[in-house]
Amino acid sequence: MKLWEKGIPTDKQIEQFTVGNDRELDLVLAKYDALGSIAHAKMLGQIGLLTSEETTSLVDALNDIIADIVVGNFEIEDSFEDVHSKIEYLLTVKLGDAGKKIHTARSRNDQVLVDVHLYLKDELKAIKEQVKTLFDLLMESAEKHQNVLLPGYTHLQIAMPSSFGMWFSAYAESLIDDVTMLNAASKIVDQNPLGSAAGYGSSFPINRTFTTQELGFETLKYNAVAAQMSRGKAEKTVAFAMTSVAGTLSKFAMDVCLYMSQNFDFIGLPAHLTTGSSIMPHKKNPDVFELIRGKCNKIQALPYEITLITNNLPSGYHRDLQLLKEGLFPAIQTLKSCLDIAIFSVKDITVKDNILKDKKYDYLFTVDTLNEMVVAGMPFRDAYKAVAEQLEAGTYKSPKETKHTHEGSINNLCLDAIKDKMKKAF
Repeated sequence: MKLWEKGIPTDKQIEQFTVGNDRELDLVLAKYDALGSIAHAKMLGQIGLLTSEETTSLVDALNDIIADIVVGNFEIEDSFEDVHSKIEYLLTVKLGDAGKKIHTARSRNDQVLVDVHLYLKDELKAIKEQVKTLFDLLMESAEKHQNVLLPGYTHLQIAMPSSFGMWFSAYAESLIDDVTMLNAASKIVDQNPLGSAAGYGSSFPINRTFTTQELGFETLKYNAVAAQMSRGKAEKTVAFAMTSVAGTLSKFAMDVCLYMSQNFDFIGLPAHLTTGSSIMPHKKNPDVFELIRGKCNKIQALPYEITLITNNLPSGYHRDLQLLKEGLFPAIQTLKSCLDIAIFSVKDITVKDNILKDKKYDYLFTVDTLNEMVVAGMPFRDAYKAVAEQLEAGTYKSPKETKHTHEGSINNLCLDAIKDKMKKAF
């Protein structure tokens, strides 16, 4: 059954090519398609296009379908083109003419739009919750290890003193920016497109404000053409928000891999978070974090993929837009799995004490030394040259301690302020 069926058979090869893997991907949208249909049925009843009995029977039948979807008893067989045709078929088999009326005043175009918007709303909320959980864990580690010193690097050369408190809380605060991006994406998708039909509205006296309230959207996408144009734009905005989270995770994963290597030896991972080598019995590899890095780097290519699919499309619906699901839906699940494993792993990272006892880290404190000279009255440039001369002569004595007081510095991490910042963003 196809929603556009006219009694003229479609070539099997054409059908296979145009449907692609839509049936599998549409299973993700099934619940949302039923929810959209419930709101639509109620609205049709409100404006008199369905009787109260028809409305009630449709709503009850759709709730039964949702119950089947939730427990995994829903499938889209090859005889159906997509989730929309399968649900309409079930309603028609069960309710007869009432089922045939569900498509009144809407198109498959605005069905998939509302499905995707509802799905993305839920997934963004779930990702945001995961980000907050990871933030809390990073902040706990920052508080626990805030006084354990760590070498800071620029150009991968020893630079200035840092601390594990600074390192953990740096990634925590970076996640706040990612929450801001997720909020922006949520704002974009929290607009009801239902009622835009094929992209030009309907001659039926539908009530789009009613379906907006029923579906829990903050507002509606008023212009029917603009609603149709949100296909692609919504996905790309979500993809950019995901890349923000993925970028933070990828960089953190790289630090973990670097810091765990014997050449750095700043942190350790318990055996259950590492893997071995098939021939080297001493190996304890951070495969988990390497895969987080790789998967998150792959996610960061997604906005470009979506741009290439949508960039030269004029207004209105085009079948190219079907391909957006192929990249976006799996990427969402990948990002969630990376967040899950990061949450699982971060709490077990162990930090090494007394890293700075190694003589090669003496030079971390040259800036602290010259700053003390400046405070004592020496011009900065003269102090800089004096410390440089000590280094050349091999007479430099490292203080091996820090006295930084400004906000966000090693001895004043402002952890409470960072927590408050996340609270406001969240």
